[in-house]
Amino acid sequence: MTPLAEILRPQSLDEYIGQGHLVGEGGVLRQLIESGNLPSMILWGPPGIGKTTLAMIISRTLHRPFHTLSAISSGVKEVREVINAAQQEEGAILFIDEIHRFNKAQQDSLLGAVERGTITLIGATTENPSFEVISALLSRCQVYVLKEFGEEDMRRLIASAVRHYAGQGIAVEVKEAEALMRISGGDARKLLNAIELVVNRSTPNNQNTPIVLDNQNVTAVIQQNLAYYDKGGEMHYDVISAFIKSMRGSDPNGAVYWLARMIAGGEDPLFIARRMLIFASEDIGNANPNALLLANATFDAVSKIGYPECRINLSQCACYLACSVKSNATYMALANAEEAVKRWGDLPVPLHIRNAPTKLMKNLGYGDGYKYAHDYAGNFTEQEYLPQGLEGSRFYEPGNTPRENETRNGLRVRWGQKYGY
Repeated sequence: MTPLAEILRPQSLDEYIGQGHLVGEGGVLRQLIESGNLPSMILWGPPGIGKTTLAMIISRTLHRPFHTLSAISSGVKEVREVINAAQQEEGAILFIDEIHRFNKAQQDSLLGAVERGTITLIGATTENPSFEVISALLSRCQVYVLKEFGEEDMRRLIASAVRHYAGQGIAVEVKEAEALMRISGGDARKLLNAIELVVNRSTPNNQNTPIVLDNQNVTAVIQQNLAYYDKGGEMHYDVISAFIKSMRGSDPNGAVYWLARMIAGGEDPLFIARRMLIFASEDIGNANPNALLLANATFDAVSKIGYPECRINLSQCACYLACSVKSNATYMALANAEEAVKRWGDLPVPLHIRNAPTKLMKNLGYGDGYKYAHDYAGNFTEQEYLPQGLEGSRFYEPGNTPRENETRNGLRVRWGQKYGY
C-alpha cells in the first residue's frame, strides 16, 4: 500500500509547500530552474522538508534524465554506472540522498563528471556540508539551505491529507493540531505518517461519522505505535537533542544514557564527537577552556579508533562536559556582535588600526596613531578598536563562574568604565 506521504508528494513547483526563499516567486532557485541554467548543488536541511521532492520536481520541470542513489547503499561502482549512462544522455541529473555518508573516495569519483557537466549533481544532506563534503566537490556546487516547515506550511499539509481522505470516501475532522505539530517537529513525512497511522487505527461509528483527530487520540495512538512510527529513524534528532540538553543541564547520567542509545542505534561516532566539540565552545566556553581541548582530542581519537573501542572515549568526554561548569558567554558575544553587524552594516575600520603595506596607504593615514600594546606596561594601553558609532559597545559579558569572574576583573582593571565591566 502506497504511504500517504508518497501519495501527496508534490509534482510541480506550484504544488510544492515551503522553502519560499528558494522556490517562491523571485526565489533564487526558482529563477535558475526557469532559466534552465541549473548548477550542481547541495540541498542542506533537516529530514522531511522536501529535498528529494525538490530534486524530482527539478528533473520533471526541465525534462532531464533523473538518476538517484542513496549514499547508504551505493558506492563508487554505482556512481560510475550512472556516469557511464549519463554520457549517452543530455543534461542528466544525479540525485544522491545523504551524500554526507559518502567517504572521500566516493566523493572524488564524482568530481570529473561534475566538472565536465556529464551530470548535474544534486546532493541532499542533513549535516553541514562544510564538514561532510570534500572541498573540491563543494567548490563545484551551490549550497542551498532548506528550512523546517512553519506552522502555516504544516496546516497546508494537514488540509491536503484531509482532502485526500475525503476523495477516498473517508471523512476526517481535525479538531486540534497541536499534538500533530509537536510530534512532527517540522518534518512533513513524520506529520503525514502520523495522520495516516491515526486514521488507519480509527474506526468511526458509522459512515457519516468523521474520524476525529484531536490532541488526546493522536498522542495515544502514536505512543502505542512508537516503534512502527519511528522505524525510519526519525528519532535521530530527538535523541541527539536529549543528549545535548542533558550535558547542558549538568546531568552525566542523562548524557551517558542517551549516548548509549545512539551507540545501540548505530549512530555515526564522528557525528556524536562533532556535536560535543560544538558544545564545548557553545555551552562551556572560557568557563573551562580544557573542555574544548578534551572534546577536540576525543574527536581525533574517535577518528583514529572507530567502533567499538571509541565508545569509551565518547563516554569520557560526555561525562566530563556534563560535569563541567557552564557558560554560553562567548556564544552570546558572537550573537551580539552579529546583530550589530546586521543592524549597522559594514562600518569602516578606524584608520589607526588599518594595515598600511604601501606608501600610498601610509600617506592616506593608514596606521597613524596606532599604539603597539607590547610597548606599554602590562602589554596594554587604551585605544579604540571599534568603528565610529559603536564606541563602548559591550558584546562580551563574562559569565558568573570563577574563571570568568577573574576575566571580568582583568577587563575592569584595563578598561575602567569604558565597557562597564
